[in-house]
Amino acid sequence: SKPATTPTPPKINIPPPPPPAPKVSTKFSDVLAFSGPAPERINGRLAMIGFVSAMAVELSSSQDVFTQIGNGGVAVFVGTSVVLTLASLVPLFKGVSVQSKSSGLMTSDAELWNGRVAMLGLVALAFTEYVKGSALV
Repeated sequence: SKPATTPTPPKINIPPPPPPAPKVSTKFSDVLAFSGPAPERINGRLAMIGFVSAMAVELSSSQDVFTQIGNGGVAVFVGTSVVLTLASLVPLFKGVSVQSKSSGLMTSDAELWNGRVAMLGLVALAFTEYVKGSALV
């Protein structure tokens, strides 16, 4: 008779655990560094709000960007800038990365690109109105 052999269990391929997420620096100088997470993102967010606001006011009242700035736009811009900057910096100083909250259609890369386009759009709107001498619409 044959000697009894124990069956070998099937090999299970267990994937290695994912590498730990890199630690996000919460140092003021790192967050606000030229290549840090805050400057371009905050400027892009302000540009997105500024472009949409400028176009909305222009469509509703036919005021160009420079007239809007002269009619109290600076105070509104400063107030919006302070609130948006603080709202953007608080999570970064708590160590929450923008990429960790990025999913689906609303990714951190999409936000950066939308902000860049808004910055260009705002400059193009102001330049076009300056050259034209009146509101775009």
